Amino acid sequence: MRVILKQDVEKVGHKGDVLNVSPGYGRNFLIPKKLAIEVTASNLKMIEIERAALKKKVEQERLSFRGLIEKLNGETLTFARRAGDKDVIFGSVSSADVRDELAKRGYDIDKKKIVLEDPIKRLGNFTVPVKVYHDDRAEVKKIVLEDPLKRLGNFTVPVKVYHDDRAEVKVVVVKEEGGPEEKTPEAESKG
Repeated sequence: MRVILKQDVEKVGHKGDVLNVSPGYGRNFLIPKKLAIEVTASNLKMIEIERAALKKKVEQERLSFRGLIEKLNGETLTFARRAGDKDVIFGSVSSADVRDELAKRGYDIDKKKIVLEDPIKRLGNFTVPVKVYHDDRAEVKKIVLEDPLKRLGNFTVPVKVYHDDRAEVKVVVVKEEGGPEEKTPEAESKG
């Protein structure tokens, strides 16, 4: 059965595409849900007129999304996570984390448009594709850092005092001395 799509149907095609589909899929799903119409001579003429108008509209939309793609390509997101041996982080960085971080920066991106196959579970630098418009994608750079307080050194930690007022507290992380008693070769020979 040949049908003309009236709307974009994911994993099937885009609006205006003429497709061969199984008769059951066309009659029982696409046509009743008004996602497609059956191919006839009059429908083909109507679709050709709509397709020309749609092509202009799509080009205008694509140009408007170009700016967003360029901005997203310039973004670098940084996530601080605690890590264990071999740079494996506790928890993960998921597409929801990426969406939340982008939202903090003023981007309204749906979580489903962030193409992250599996959550990130290691420290390092990663690039995450974001679907912006149809097949146009932006590449957001993502860096997963180890929790800074796990390292030795001096750090400044912001502390929320009242609403948006913040103070900074200096934190010094040093190696713990004397913790559990260490076994030395001398102690082992005595004991």
